[in-house]
Amino acid sequence: MSFLDKYSPMLLSVLRVVAGLLFLEHGMMKLFQFPAAMPPVPANFAMIIMAAGIIELVGGVLITVGLFSRIAAFIASGEMAIGYWMVHVPKGGLYPALNGGGEAILFCFVFLYIAAAGPGIWAVNQK
Repeated sequence: MSFLDKYSPMLLSVLRVVAGLLFLEHGMMKLFQFPAAMPPVPANFAMIIMAAGIIELVGGVLITVGLFSRIAAFIASGEMAIGYWMVHVPKGGLYPALNGGGEAILFCFVFLYIAAAGPGIWAVNQK
């Protein structure tokens, strides 16, 4: 599909913005209960959820605008990997269809790709 080659830099930027906004939404749910409240979590996970919310809020903003996006995406990718193994695997084993972790895996690898490929051409600090 070589006819799409010329759009690759723009589509990378679109992928970064959409993934960043979706990630930001998760952080806002954890920290501000907006647009909806998160389901209750066990008390021993409260600090972890707060840390995840901060990473998602700050990382989501940085990734969306393309500022320090490689570093932010790398940290976000790691958070999603940790989240998958700490939250989803104990809920239902390794299969994402059973443990609800498909979104975490997808975020993990999209952010890993952005960390490697860069933010695309529409970013505050593109390189």
